[in-house]
Amino acid sequence: MNSIDTSNVKVVWIDLDDTLIDFKANSRSALTRLWADHGFSRFWPSADEWIAAYEGHNIPLWVDYSVGLIDVATLRVERFRRPLADAGMPDSEISAIYSDLDREYLDNLAMEKRLLPGTLTLLQYLRAKGFIIGVLSNGFAEVQHRKINRAGLTPLIDLTVLSDDIGVTKPDTRLFRYAQSLTPWPSDPSAHIMIGDNPATDIGGALKAGWGAVWFNPRHLPDTPEGAACVDSLMSIPALFG
Repeated sequence: MNSIDTSNVKVVWIDLDDTLIDFKANSRSALTRLWADHGFSRFWPSADEWIAAYEGHNIPLWVDYSVGLIDVATLRVERFRRPLADAGMPDSEISAIYSDLDREYLDNLAMEKRLLPGTLTLLQYLRAKGFIIGVLSNGFAEVQHRKINRAGLTPLIDLTVLSDDIGVTKPDTRLFRYAQSLTPWPSDPSAHIMIGDNPATDIGGALKAGWGAVWFNPRHLPDTPEGAACVDSLMSIPALFG
């Protein structure tokens, strides 16, 4: 675990999906319901095969979205259209259902509430220490607030800033500056620190904004960004704050 200077930190910003909320598990549950409800076994014999096909398109589409290559409407259509087209569904049928798939998936996702180990302990520690706690996420406003509430995190979070709020995504420093502006320390980057699982969007964006950064890296990936701390467990983070 790398150490960083947290002596001036007043606001702790945390990514939501795959940092606090177990997005992967929750998403796969939501996708399994789609597979069953829409009879996708005619294309994929198992839910796992459908999920693999969906994720094979969704993950690179999110990368494109995060760097501005596509807009959110394209992301939300293409992540369903592409796997269905690959499986041989006619375009006319895809066009008739992709809006329903998007809505149902997000509704299903908002009902899931699995947290990653250590989430509540971390948030309770930060609350007890008097930090302002914020969520900074690239997720969609219509579902992120519902997920936070469903997971029981609302009482432990002071601020929620989403890419939808201003139409830019992490790692764009404008989103970090906007988040700063909502706090009592709008012009002091050293008062802010970001905890997240994505080294490019969460950590890279925070460092460019002059914030402190803690990379949550449970998969033990190499190459910690210079200037960031790296932990493999949320339970390790309180030690960084003394």
